[in-house]
Amino acid sequence: MIIKASAPGTLMLMGEHSVLKGELAIACAVEQRIFVTLKPIEQRELQITSVLGDYQDSLDSIKDNTELRFALQAVRDVADQLPSGLSLVIESEFSHQVGLGSSAAVTVAITAAIDHWLRGAVDKQAVFERSLAAMLSVQGRGSGTDIAASTYGALIAYRVEPVEITPLACVPQIALFYCGYKTPTPEVLARVESEDRRFPELYGQLYRLMGKVTQQAVVAARSQDWPLLGQLMNYYQGLMDSLGVNDRKLADIIYRLRESDGVYGAKISGSGLGDCVISLGELQQLDIPYEQIPVQVDSDGVLVDVIG
Repeated sequence: MIIKASAPGTLMLMGEHSVLKGELAIACAVEQRIFVTLKPIEQRELQITSVLGDYQDSLDSIKDNTELRFALQAVRDVADQLPSGLSLVIESEFSHQVGLGSSAAVTVAITAAIDHWLRGAVDKQAVFERSLAAMLSVQGRGSGTDIAASTYGALIAYRVEPVEITPLACVPQIALFYCGYKTPTPEVLARVESEDRRFPELYGQLYRLMGKVTQQAVVAARSQDWPLLGQLMNYYQGLMDSLGVNDRKLADIIYRLRESDGVYGAKISGSGLGDCVISLGELQQLDIPYEQIPVQVDSDGVLVDVIG
């Protein structure tokens, strides 16, 4: 028996930073996927083959590997339930250096493959919960927005506590540009938290206002009012500016996109201080000195197929 699972990459449309404070976020799945092929083996071992490196160890004493830490944790959490060892081949349609939620996608794909191996079916809610637990075990914090979008697909609204995952049943047209560098998310969060401690009342108001903008964006997405959604994206970007996570190159991309015909709005996608800018609308031909990453919203979340 061979189990093939895939999970989509993800993008944040709205809710960066404020989702960690209990506010709503909006995220989407994209067509670029991570693929995992699971094959049971007789030896009680874990074998991984991936572009980030190969790995082999006893299933009962899985040692750490920085590059494969999310994959290892997804297996480690259920190792005592597995009837035998397993081989995992991990393949990706996008680079882990670009903010498309590769860590979430690989965690979701492996968790779904194992879920099907153990139970003969996939329960998306269980996959989400176990994937979120694995992610938190590795990095200690995180909203789980990308885990939810990768599991369920399409466009979703998400809240951390109590967990709230709401499909928005629409597929907007988006474009994505990479600025050429990325500041690690924990470093960005640390900078924001430092300022939050200096100005707690001001930052609290910013987070609440971000939440209100996102609530209006959910209404706009449900009605497929793309001009309004784009306008709200621009508002949200202004609030991210206030948090201090914009920079010269990101701002240059944002304003070039906003000046393009057919674009309703543009903002940072992700924690900021590098990485990507997302735009909403039908992007006309645009000649700018930044890498465009072709993306489309994927209606499907995690998928599993069994061979043999």
